Amino acid sequence: MEEKKTFEESLKRLEEIVRRMEQGNVPLEESLQLFEEGAALARACGAMLDEAELKVVKLMKGPDGNPVELEFEDGNNV
Repeated sequence: MEEKKTFEESLKRLEEIVRRMEQGNVPLEESLQLFEEGAALARACGAMLDEAELKVVKLMKGPDGNPVELEFEDGNNV
């Protein structure tokens, strides 16, 4: 089973894939494999960013119905 990569590791690998594919000399089958890996890495990076954003900022509706930013409370502030 593959160990879960950090955001930085995933981003670095994604950059390597892009560089390799931009060279234009990768065989079709390998290009497809690199594309699939890159797409999965992009989704994983997006999910990690979304999760990090939720940890930093919690959005609530203000009196006028528009979102207002509040400090994140993780429930451990006892």
